[in-house]
Amino acid sequence: MLELARNYGKGPISMSFISKTQNIPIKYLEQLIIPLKKARLVKSVRGPKGGHMLTRPPGSISIWEILELLESKYFLVDCLKDDKVCEFSDRCVVRPIWSKAYYKIREVFKKTSLQDILESSPI
Repeated sequence: MLELARNYGKGPISMSFISKTQNIPIKYLEQLIIPLKKARLVKSVRGPKGGHMLTRPPGSISIWEILELLESKYFLVDCLKDDKVCEFSDRCVVRPIWSKAYYKIREVFKKTSLQDILESSPI
């Protein structure tokens, strides 16, 4: 996503270019692109000059949107997602602290866009 953001407005970017510049195996990229396309964060362009591109400006895509799609586990502890995983969830004295930490982290990721990361990048 960062490579697509870096090249926003310049046309489609090939998977091989992303793979090479970000040092990510192409097979892994192929798996990542599917949920991003389904969520309409990325679109594909076919043809010899084809590739992938963001559907929105980098400043309008939060890191949280991406994490929700690509990360299977972004809760800090399992009981925050499902209180039935632990019989002590309803009376656990530490669970509220985990919850507070999770919401603070989520807030940071929601407020941080791809553009914010690009602007803070040394490259």
